[in-house]
Amino acid sequence: MKTLLIVYHSRTGGTRQMAEAAAEAAQESGEVIVRLVEAGAAEASDLLASEGYIFACPENLAAISGEMKAFFDRAYYPALGQIEGRPYALLVCAGSDGENAVRQMARIATGWRLKAVADPIIVCTRAQTPEAILAPKQLSPADLSPCADLGAALAAGLALGVF
Repeated sequence: MKTLLIVYHSRTGGTRQMAEAAAEAAQESGEVIVRLVEAGAAEASDLLASEGYIFACPENLAAISGEMKAFFDRAYYPALGQIEGRPYALLVCAGSDGENAVRQMARIATGWRLKAVADPIIVCTRAQTPEAILAPKQLSPADLSPCADLGAALAAGLALGVF
């Protein structure tokens, strides 16, 4: 059975909810093993042991979160040349546009020679004040539905050997 690895970082809960929605939908298929791992605990060995990936993080100061960057820093060279061609997708929780976090993660995935299999999903919370930015997030079902669809699609694609 193939493994879908979901690596995420979340400080205020929004990205965690997105990653959990993807994981739950992927698990419902019963056709793949789903591993949901916080970025601080994820290692290159997790990448090597999985056939597909979802990377999820908040956009902080127009960049990927520090913990997600630290994961990529730890795992990049140990995984380089060993995961080429594997499918991946991106989830970003942002206060404004989220595009730069997507660009940063996509560049890292390109360096690994991963294959993007879905458009990135950006959930914009519109948090613009310090209080709103730091407040715990509660995403709506409408925000989480595309994340669940993505998880289900990656699981199905892995199980069927499409990716």
